[in-house]
Amino acid sequence: MASSVALTKMVEKMNLKNVTPEVDLSQIRITVPDINRAALQLAGYFEHFTSERVQIIGYVEYTYLMGLPKEEKLPVYERFVSYKSPCIIYTTRTKPEEELLQFAIQYGVPVFITDKETSAFSAELQRWLNVELAPCISIHGVLVDVYGEGVLIMGESGIGKSEAALELIRRGHRLISDDVVEIRKVSDVSLVGSAPDITRHFIEVRGIGIINVKTLYGVEAVKNTQTIDIVIKLEEWDKDKEYDRLGLEEEYIEFLGNRVVCHSLPIRPGRNLAIILEAAAVNHRQKKMGYNAAQELYNRVQQNLTRKREQ
Repeated sequence: MASSVALTKMVEKMNLKNVTPEVDLSQIRITVPDINRAALQLAGYFEHFTSERVQIIGYVEYTYLMGLPKEEKLPVYERFVSYKSPCIIYTTRTKPEEELLQFAIQYGVPVFITDKETSAFSAELQRWLNVELAPCISIHGVLVDVYGEGVLIMGESGIGKSEAALELIRRGHRLISDDVVEIRKVSDVSLVGSAPDITRHFIEVRGIGIINVKTLYGVEAVKNTQTIDIVIKLEEWDKDKEYDRLGLEEEYIEFLGNRVVCHSLPIRPGRNLAIILEAAAVNHRQKKMGYNAAQELYNRVQQNLTRKREQ
């Protein structure tokens, strides 16, 4: 799992308002993707308190606190803050009391507010943290969005991955990453690919050099993240090797325990890689929608053989 994410990055992404500017945010990092909606803790029960999570205080918790006498609230506030969670977020246009803010500053725990409803905000934050802190690996390859399908192009260095991606971009598709693809496991069925910050939107073409795709082709030619739906392995043509010509049986490659459909594509002079990759992406989408051209051809052949035997 990715080790941590900076609190400042979450604050910027979620558009949070900081009500404790005295607290230094630069060294605070979030290490777990889960969040905790403080409830029992505000009632004084701290057994099994997951203090390492981001703490959410919604409208229900806020109204409960407003109904407590001051002498009861202060010990709860201090104990709650003393666990030094990464941060406390008040939602639904609620605001923390001055007493809690004083304890927060004393213990170095930042407090934020947001106008968003608790359920919607919690779901958005949970989804973002799951992606940021998901198990992650980096592989050598090129990731492009072709008709909405994430196509990961792999192969030896110099085989033509970047050139194929450049032709796809020229045909209206979008680049996610060239050379290095960061793959995150966001669920047991989904892998999301992105580019390292330093190489985002850049592509290397041998003989020309580095190209900024966003600058050259516009913002519609790039994308920051994309689910990985299909893998295409480019390899040199080997006349002695038997290649799959029907595609009845799917082959897979595994990343972080998730399987992805994988096709080996032999490279030979004269083959238009961009058109082949487009066809592979559309064919994969058709299969997901329940139509398999290879299976239909197989069925037709079987039906034709049956009719001939019956004649």
